[in-house]
Amino acid sequence: MRSSIPTLLFTALLSACVAVEPTSTRPSPVATSASPDRISESTAAANFRAAVARVEPVAENFCRQRTSNVNCDFLIRIDPNRNAPPNAFQSLDRSGRPVLTFTQSLIADTRNRDEIAFVIGHESAHHIEQHIARQQQSAATGALVGGLIATVAGANSATVNEISRVSAGVGARRYSKEHELEADALGTVITARAGFDPVRGAAFFMRIPDPGDRFLGTHPPNSERIEVVRRTAPGL
Repeated sequence: MRSSIPTLLFTALLSACVAVEPTSTRPSPVATSASPDRISESTAAANFRAAVARVEPVAENFCRQRTSNVNCDFLIRIDPNRNAPPNAFQSLDRSGRPVLTFTQSLIADTRNRDEIAFVIGHESAHHIEQHIARQQQSAATGALVGGLIATVAGANSATVNEISRVSAGVGARRYSKEHELEADALGTVITARAGFDPVRGAAFFMRIPDPGDRFLGTHPPNSERIEVVRRTAPGL
């Protein structure tokens, strides 16, 4: 009976987990719905440039105020792949510099400067809240706990390694929704301080598929995210 425990544990973990990228706050690509108020690509590009010019210095100032020993020099870039689906994510380069990447299709799908400013503020907030480091710590803890349980249960080394790997994925996803809501809240403040309307900006959520409240999903329901913005915005 003892030998079946590692197999059952591995099966349970595998069914609950999909491997995640441990070095970025990269969401699943979002598909926005067609709308008659869609703006031209040139206008969307101009909106992006204007939003970056105002949001970036505010985000960097927040970063310096709220963190220590953290690189706050944001690099904001556009994905050169024109065929990449709508997406935005924060990552770190090899030197630890925060990189915010936006696909051309996401920029084109925004309707106004408030929306793109909010997305920029949200992604910069991921770095300020140090979500990558926290995600990696959760992954390491998950791997350690999973490996220990498998070892105690009598698993062989190959099974222990595989359970540790899968447990790391579960650990990395554990606080994903919480991180998204934190980024929404701080992103709201950054957006407002940069002179944009975060509530109007959060209307972007109304045009993307709602992930619902899935177990171990990476993003919370859109309604919950909009509510966080509406609660945070008054008085800013």
